[in-house]
Amino acid sequence: MNKTILVTGLVFGLLAVVIGAFGAHGLKKVLSPEELNTFETGVKYQMYHALFLIFLSLLTVAGDGTKRWVFYLITLGVLLFSFSIYLLATNSLTSFDFRKIGFVTPIGGTLLIFGWGLLLFRILTKN
Repeated sequence: MNKTILVTGLVFGLLAVVIGAFGAHGLKKVLSPEELNTFETGVKYQMYHALFLIFLSLLTVAGDGTKRWVFYLITLGVLLFSFSIYLLATNSLTSFDFRKIGFVTPIGGTLLIFGWGLLLFRILTKN
């Protein structure tokens, strides 16, 4: 499981750099400053959680079951939160109105909070 968590963290980190560079350079002329700021928020949260997953894979104080659940919560949270933000920030560039799926952003954020909370709870209550 540790290798899966580590690889996922590394992939999320790699994608955050690529997506961030695309946003900073490729979208600079076609998005408003507010849209670019929103896009950057998605990149930052993706990178924060990429680093979190890398840390989680190396953590020895948490058991495998805890790591597995935290991994699922964080991975799904990043996919729903950051990737929906990318779509919402670039909404003006497409014919599909991504605001229709905007409800998944807070769901993703909630999953991220639950991932952090679960790890904290399990570490605090571990005997």
